[in-house]
Amino acid sequence: MLAKIRWTNSVPVVAVAALILTWGRDLPPPLVVIVALLLGGAVLAAVHHAEVVAHKVGEPFGSLVLAVAVTIIEVALIVTLMISGGEKTQSLARDTVFAAVMITCNGLLGLSLLVGAARRHVAVFNSEGTGGAFATVIMIATLSLVLPSFTTSRPGPQFSPAQLGFAAVTSLALYALFVTVQTRRHRDYFLPITTAGEVIDTEEHLDPPTGKAALTSLGLLLVALIGVVGLAKGVSPAIEKVVGDLGMPQAVVGVAIALLVLLPETIAAVRAAVRDRVQTSLNLAVGSAMASIGLTIPAIAIAMIWLPGPLLLGLGGTQMVLLALTAAVGTLTIVPGRANVLQGGVHLSLLAVFLFLAASP
Repeated sequence: MLAKIRWTNSVPVVAVAALILTWGRDLPPPLVVIVALLLGGAVLAAVHHAEVVAHKVGEPFGSLVLAVAVTIIEVALIVTLMISGGEKTQSLARDTVFAAVMITCNGLLGLSLLVGAARRHVAVFNSEGTGGAFATVIMIATLSLVLPSFTTSRPGPQFSPAQLGFAAVTSLALYALFVTVQTRRHRDYFLPITTAGEVIDTEEHLDPPTGKAALTSLGLLLVALIGVVGLAKGVSPAIEKVVGDLGMPQAVVGVAIALLVLLPETIAAVRAAVRDRVQTSLNLAVGSAMASIGLTIPAIAIAMIWLPGPLLLGLGGTQMVLLALTAAVGTLTIVPGRANVLQGGVHLSLLAVFLFLAASP
């Protein structure tokens, strides 16, 4: 156990040190491999420290810790790449946010249900909390990613400044309302439940960490996430080069960013499902989707004050169909409050369709 703690404490520091040494440099292939390995180590360390903090504060607050932290990193990465990428990154925010929605609402949700149902035959969760959160995700996604394709104030799939401001304020207000409901007014809707429907308000097998340990993990979580976004920026030119060499569309870069920044939450969601805490897994999945839109869109709207060029937010026809299908299938999955491996498989199939069409539109 001591070796594990030393490993998770040292890797974030090493990752940040590597970030300082490689910042702004063109990396040769051997260094790209080394940086990628450090990136993976920083991701795993972030998961460990996020779980320590989550265990200390309890649910549903714990699920918010990683969701908000990773979203901040996502925004920083998008803005950084948009500043340096020129015209080809005008749709990067849209591609990344849409990819995050598809990955969380189909990948994380489907994987959580699949693991939970494989363990107990039926995965049980609170449909009142998860259903309300999922409805909010679809509302913000439609407002931010679908409507820009139909408004007429500006040419192309973009909002006017007033429309972008309205969408940003609305998204932020809905996210704040969701957090209030999740953490205060209806906290019990987001707590894990047993197969019999009884709320589990405490962890049964593990003693909570001390306050000092939780604060240390919180600090190392932030260090690890800084290392993740910085090293990801370092390897992003290699990703873009591979995408270009393979003749894939630029949207694949957004998918790669979303997959990378959501890896910690994916691991945490699977671990929770293995422990028969499916509700915690769904809190991470749907909460991450909401944070990704509800916080990213307002942040990008503010960043557009100094970012050059237009911000293309509107989805194309294929993406709209996938979003509508996700909304319909997700509703049918969540409303009963119980799911088996079939529902998990359907959502994972939807994710596979999205990934395939992103690479081969």
